[in-house]
Amino acid sequence: MKQIFGTTEKQKSAEKDYAKMPKTTDNGLSSALNGINDIYQYHPTAIIDNALVGDGTKIWQWTHICDGASIGKYCTIGQNVYIGPKVRIGNNCKIQNNVFIPEGVKIESDVFIGPSVTFTNVKNPRAVISRKDDFKSTVVGLGASIGAGSTVLCDVVIGQYTMIGAGSVVTKNISDFEVAFGNPAVVVGTIGMDGGNIRHFEKGDE
Repeated sequence: MKQIFGTTEKQKSAEKDYAKMPKTTDNGLSSALNGINDIYQYHPTAIIDNALVGDGTKIWQWTHICDGASIGKYCTIGQNVYIGPKVRIGNNCKIQNNVFIPEGVKIESDVFIGPSVTFTNVKNPRAVISRKDDFKSTVVGLGASIGAGSTVLCDVVIGQYTMIGAGSVVTKNISDFEVAFGNPAVVVGTIGMDGGNIRHFEKGDE
C-alpha cells in the first residue's frame, strides 16, 4: 500500500516513530503508516487495498481488506478474513479466522466475532442476476459477541452487548443485552456487559 507523507509537525513526528520501528517484527508482521499517521501491523500475505486502518491494529495472514473499508484502532484481524468495500469496524474489535464481512456491514467498537462467522448482504441471490444495488445493511452493536460458525442474514441489527451462540443463524433483530442461539436464533435470556450475570428465561417469560 503506497503511503503519502505530509509535512505537518504531527506527520513529521509520526514518520520519525515509524522510521525507528522494525519493519518486520518477531511475530512476522510488518509495520505501515497510514495517511493519518497511525501505525498498524500486517502480515506480508495480507492484501490491503485503499482502506483506512487505525493505530495499533494487527492484520494476519491471507486477509483481504477492500477499497473504502475502515478499521478502527487496536483491532485484531485474524487469518483468511474478507472485509468488503465500505465496511465499517470500530475500535478494539477481535475478528477471528475465516470471517466473511461483505459490503453493507457496520461493526461498532469492542465487538468479538468468532471463527468462520459469515455475514450476508443480499436476501435472494442468483448467480446470473446482479443485485449490487440491492445490498442490505447489517449492524453489530457495541460490545456484542458472535459465536464461531454463526451466519448473520442481512438487514438485521444485533444490539449492544448481545451474545450469539456458536453455530446460530440470525434472521431477525436481537435487542441489547440479549442471549440468542439456534437455527433460527431465538432469544433465551439476558447477559451483563462483562459477559456475566446471565439470566435464562423460563417458559412463559417475555
